[in-house]
Amino acid sequence: MYQILEREVLNPTVTKITVNAPLVARKCEPGQFIILRVDDEGERIPLTIADYDRTAGTVSVIYQVVGATTEKLNHVEAGGYIADFVGPLGKPTHTDGIKKVCIVGGGVGNAIAYPVAKKFHDIGAETHVVIGFRNKDLVILEKEFRAVADRIEFMSDDGSIGRKGLVTDALKDLLDEGQQYDEVIAIGPVIMMKFVCKLTKEYGVKTVVSMNPIMIDGTGMCGGCRLTVGGETKFACVDGPEFDGHLVDFDEAMDRGSIYKTFERHAYEQTCNLFKKAGD
Repeated sequence: MYQILEREVLNPTVTKITVNAPLVARKCEPGQFIILRVDDEGERIPLTIADYDRTAGTVSVIYQVVGATTEKLNHVEAGGYIADFVGPLGKPTHTDGIKKVCIVGGGVGNAIAYPVAKKFHDIGAETHVVIGFRNKDLVILEKEFRAVADRIEFMSDDGSIGRKGLVTDALKDLLDEGQQYDEVIAIGPVIMMKFVCKLTKEYGVKTVVSMNPIMIDGTGMCGGCRLTVGGETKFACVDGPEFDGHLVDFDEAMDRGSIYKTFERHAYEQTCNLFKKAGD
């Protein structure tokens, strides 16, 4: 059993939990993920590592309530326990030789973008950050990003924070003003990463994307997270989750990602109804 030491609501649908997991904290790096189960009968879900403290033996993950398991997890208060917290899994973000980087994050994907930006900042790379949200009420980790970014651009759909527009608008402005990046790293909705890569390909800038489709076992055996990269089949859990964005078949990834939406919605509604009845 793993104890949740802290629980922080970041916005109406996004929560951060800090878990006592010293063995995981000892080895985890930005870009990697864990797989957890809320209870012994629960499903396994992957959550990317948002932060860690090796000295305290803690690992933080940030999740959005979108399905049955995240709804159940959202009812475990600080001091409570979850059944499994396995990791670190996946390959860490590659940082060697990168002197200047631009991290592009969208929505809850910024939970993954933050530890990556922090890592580059800590190793002395010039770190630019472009992050987007639908509106200011959904912003997460603003203070944390500002602390690690040499330059930061906020974008929002309605202009309520930063500039009104898309993250690609801000990225294009940076590239047009002559910013030369060793690498752009895009993390967020698949459609966002697709258009970031379309833009950077025009400018000849290497771009890495973090692919987080459905994962089940985290070992590559189930095949649930397969995707096509450069015409070859890859598995996000063992070959990634980061890949050369200019080689990813995003259209295939989006089609596969929509397969389980109806099922997930049904399971989420059932779980919500159970908690409502329990509260009656």
